[in-house]
Amino acid sequence: MASMEDFPKYEHLCKESEVEFLFKKGVGFSYYPYRVIYLFRPVHDQKPTCRMLVSVSKKRFHHAIKRNRVKRLVREAWRKNKSSLQEICDRHNISLDVALIYNATVVHSYAEVFNKTRKAVKEIAKRHEFKKDMASD
Repeated sequence: MASMEDFPKYEHLCKESEVEFLFKKGVGFSYYPYRVIYLFRPVHDQKPTCRMLVSVSKKRFHHAIKRNRVKRLVREAWRKNKSSLQEICDRHNISLDVALIYNATVVHSYAEVFNKTRKAVKEIAKRHEFKKDMASD
């Protein structure tokens, strides 16, 4: 079984139709250096998962080596911080799709990316708990 700090292939959001659905129906907020779009989905027969997509604009980073470096940093930060979201998904039997769109024009250090990703994850968790509380009232 995969540990909480793994990032296996089934947690990558890849299918074009699923990405389109996320951007169409998802809820978003900005948290520099990210634009975060997320969508909680009910789980029917499969295991609850937290899937993630990273997007880095060619307009902001012209060279692929920099875009790939940013994506690698973001994926690593996500891998280390996603456990709280995975616990929410397991507890409520839901799945989560997240798109992290990197909007900065510079490559930040890993420490900065890690902290910003952690805060973005906390914000998603907080918004889910708020939404759940509003539904129960």
